[in-house]
Formats: sequence, structure tokens, C-alpha cells
Amino acid sequence: MKTSARPASASRKKPTGEKAVMPYRWRVKLLQLLFITVGLVICYRLVDLQVLNHHFLQNEGDKRSVRHESIPAHRGVIFDRNGKILAVSAPVMTVWADPQDLVKAPGRWSELAFALKLEKSWLANKVEKNAAKEFIYLKRQMTPEQGEKVKALKVPGVHILDEQRRYYPMGEVTAHLVGITGIDDKGQEGLELGYDHWLTGTEGARRVLKDRRGHLAREAELVESAQPGKELMLSIDSRLQYMAYRELKSAVEKARAKAGSLVMMDVQTGEVLAMVNQPSYNPNNRTGLQPFRMRNRVMTDLLEPGSTIKPFTVAAALESGEYDRYTQIETGLGYLRVGRNAVRDVLGFGTIDVETVLTKSSNIGVAKMALDIGVDKVVDLLRRVGIGQSPGTGFPGERAGFLPYRDRWSDIEVATLSFGYGLTLTPLQLAQAYSVLGSGGILRPVSLIKRDVAPDGIRVMDEEVAHKVVSMLGKVVEKGGTGSRGAVKSYDVGGKTGTVKKVGSSGYLEDRYVSLFAGIAPVENPRIVTVVIIDDPAGKDYYGGVIAGPVFSSVTGQALRMLGVRPSEDPILTAKRPGLEQTGETKLKQDGT
Repeated sequence: MKTSARPASASRKKPTGEKAVMPYRWRVKLLQLLFITVGLVICYRLVDLQVLNHHFLQNEGDKRSVRHESIPAHRGVIFDRNGKILAVSAPVMTVWADPQDLVKAPGRWSELAFALKLEKSWLANKVEKNAAKEFIYLKRQMTPEQGEKVKALKVPGVHILDEQRRYYPMGEVTAHLVGITGIDDKGQEGLELGYDHWLTGTEGARRVLKDRRGHLAREAELVESAQPGKELMLSIDSRLQYMAYRELKSAVEKARAKAGSLVMMDVQTGEVLAMVNQPSYNPNNRTGLQPFRMRNRVMTDLLEPGSTIKPFTVAAALESGEYDRYTQIETGLGYLRVGRNAVRDVLGFGTIDVETVLTKSSNIGVAKMALDIGVDKVVDLLRRVGIGQSPGTGFPGERAGFLPYRDRWSDIEVATLSFGYGLTLTPLQLAQAYSVLGSGGILRPVSLIKRDVAPDGIRVMDEEVAHKVVSMLGKVVEKGGTGSRGAVKSYDVGGKTGTVKKVGSSGYLEDRYVSLFAGIAPVENPRIVTVVIIDDPAGKDYYGGVIAGPVFSSVTGQALRMLGVRPSEDPILTAKRPGLEQTGETKLKQDGT
């Protein structure tokens, strides 16, 4: 048998080659697996970033380029009852800067200061002092024309912001009632503050793209539209408001008085038709503005009403059934001892009826009536007509006054209360009380907002009693009455004077007074009530009939004609009422309170 032999080297090389190839295969497979794994990881990451969690990258990008800017909302317009604008917002521009950018361009400061109408030194100091900050105001509320000039300079770090500024067409005439807003267009005084939530609009928003320097690349989209504030229509008539302001200002200057107030109400609706004060201020220019000028004295200042409260003491006496307008009352020689004190009249009127008590403004007469019927009846009537209670108009700072309530009253306290001392009220409360008389005993809530429908009100006084008191008030302004200077040509009006001593640190002052006149017109069908207050007149003429009466006469006469109220049936007789033939001395004596 023949056998073949293979070389020993050949049999040894094959195993060696197979062993050499095997490691390379595993390395290739390992490398392939590694690439596949990396590819899968990259694909997963791409899917994760682009699909599953794409918001993350989008938000990170937006943080660097997308900005949300507010769109200013117009504040609501304020109108008078006839639609005349009393307050409106106008567009303005505010210039602000990023000091970190602006400080790097000192060469542009001169032209920037010139455009802003500022001193260069002031601008340089402000920028350098705030160099570490990112926001400072340079100038606020510039006109659009001025703002565009600054914008055209393209100074690094300087930006423009659109804002609103309130403008008041009637200026100081309506300042106390309408009020003002601050530099941020938020209410600060008056109805601007009281109705701020109503007048304030809702800002809108828009999304914009900006480059890394903060420059606008493009406007992306509107996110939310701005919602303007709601309109507000007040009850005042701008014609009556201006006329009342003019007459009051003239009277205050003539009397050299410290201050003055006037309020006119519609008897049939309870709306305030005019409300003015002196001194006033210009809400469009507040340079050097003094706080005391901003006070709406009609709503916030308390005073003792003096003899203007006497008609309500008489009304309480008539309601008791113990008195009528012709009941005789003994007033003697003008002096009545009440305990350790005394009540005086300026003259001795002797025995007079209730109507004459009111016509001559006899302190003794009303004191005797109050002591006779009891103080509770007087206090109850005063409370019913709104004295001692807030009128509820919503005006910021509105006062409720003070009407005393005691378990025990001394006789002198009852007497002084009957002619207007010992209680306090605002001019608006006094007007509301007189509107009860004019409306035949109906109390209607006071409103500073125009009403489409008059409220029914609440009966708080007997209708016949109210009519009798109004009729007696008509006698007060006739010749011989204390309010003769309050008479109105061609109209039958009624009113009551008041002269109150001011209170000092040690009690009542003997040489300082508040002069008042409250009246109703016309008496046959009352339409308006007007209250005039002249605070601290200088000189010898200080009685209400002499100082405040003529203001009532002028304002009421013009108001009745503006409102289209028909003259009274006997204008010739009415025209003779002022009694101008009397001497000044006689008038002073007649107006004693």
C-alpha cells in the first residue's frame, strides 16, 4: 500500500492562518457595532430634540431672540352729560436707555441731550452713575414729534416706549371732580381714582424677533389685542360747571376769602349738575402744585351749617302737629336765657309767626320750637334727610359728617342744634337735604354719574310739610327777608342764609366766619338746588345773604335759563325782590343768624 506524505510545514501553516484571521473579523464586527450604536444614538437624539422634546431648543432660541412687547391700552374717556370730553388719553413717547450700551458711545451724548432738551452734564452724570444697570428713564411723556427725532438719531442703547398721557380740556374748571392720573396713567385723585378699575384698559401683547443688539428684526405675531377702558359719562353739565366756576371765583376774589365751594343738584333725579371749588389747580400743568388746592371741598370739608338748618327745625315742628306757619311765637327783645347761656337775635322781633321766624332767621324762634317739640324729633328729621350719613357717591374721601346722638341733652345743646351748631356736614349733604324739600319729601341718592332713569327715592318727609317749608323759603328772598340778595329776576326762588363762626384752637372765633346760602328754584315746581359756601371772607361784609346770596342769584338765574325752565307767572313782581334800594348796613342787620 502506497502512502503519500505532506510536508510538515504545510500542515502547521493552516491553523496559524485561521487563528490570524479570526481577531480581524471580530474587530470589524465590533467596529460595525460601534458605528451602528453611535448612529442609533444620534438618530435617537435627533428624534428626541426635533420631535419628542423640540420645545426645549425652541425655548432656548426664543430666549435669545424673541421678545414680548406690551401694547398700551387707551384709558376710558370721561364725558359730561351732553357728551363733551372732560378727560382723554393722548399718545406720548418715553425715552429709556440701557446704560451698559449708552456708556460706550460718549460721542453721541451731545446730540442726544440736545434732542431731549436736557443738559449734557446731567445726561452724562445719569449714564455714568447707572452704568451697571440695564434700564433707566431719560425722559418721559414726550410728544410723538419729539420722540421721533430722538428715535431717528439711532444712538446705541437708546429706545422708545409708547405710552399714554391724560389731557383735561376744561382744566381747572373740572379738576376737583374729575381728578387726575399719575405719570403711569393710573388714577390718583377724584373720579379718576374712584373709577380707576372702570377706566383702565387691558394691555395687549405682540411677539417680535430681535437681534443680539436688541434691534427689531421682524414682528412675528399679535399675541393679544389691547382692550381700551370703558367710557364714563358724568352727571355734570359743562355749561353750568363753567358758569358756576366763573361766578364762584369772582366772588371769592371780591370777598378776599380763603376758599369757596358751590354745588348744584337736580331735584328730580338726584344728579349733581355742577360742583366747583376755589382755590383750584390746572391738572394739565402740575408745576409747583400745592396739595391744599387739590381738595374737593364740596365732598370732603365739614362745616357747621348755621341758619341753613333752620328750615328743617321748622319742618320738624310742622310734622309734630303743634305748629303751623301762622303759629305765634314770642321772641321778645332778642334775648333768651337758656340755663347759664343765652340765645340772641340781632334785633328784637317781638311776637312773630313761624313764617316770620324763618324769614327773619330768628334764633330764639327756632330754639323755642325745638325745646317745645323735643330734640328727638329734630334729630330724627335731620337723619332722615341724609345728614350724618354718607351720600354714597363713590367719590374718594367722601365724608359723612357728624350728627350727635345723646341719651340726655341740655337745653342749650337743643337750642344750638336748632340753628345749626353742634353738628357738621359737607356742602353736598346740605344740598341733598334741600333737595328733599324741593322734591316734596322724597330722598333720592346723590349721583355723580348721568342717570338714564330717575330713581323713585324714599319718602322721608310729609309732602304737605315740604311744600309749606319751600313756600316759606320763598318769603326769605323777598324784600325784608335775610336772603333778598338771592332773588332771581323772572323766577320765584326760595333760600336760606347762614353765617357761622369759625372754630379756632380755643373755641369760636369772633372775627372769622363762613358764609352760606342754600336755595331751591323755582319754588312752584323745584328743578334745582344750589348751595354756596364762602369760607373766611375778609372785610366788614361777611353775612351769608350779602356774600353768598348774590352768587346764588347769578348762578341759579343762568342755570334756569340754560336748562330751559319757564319763568314764573309774575316776573315783574319777582324782579322787584332783590331790594337793592336798601343800605348795606340794613342788609347786614337783616341777615343775622
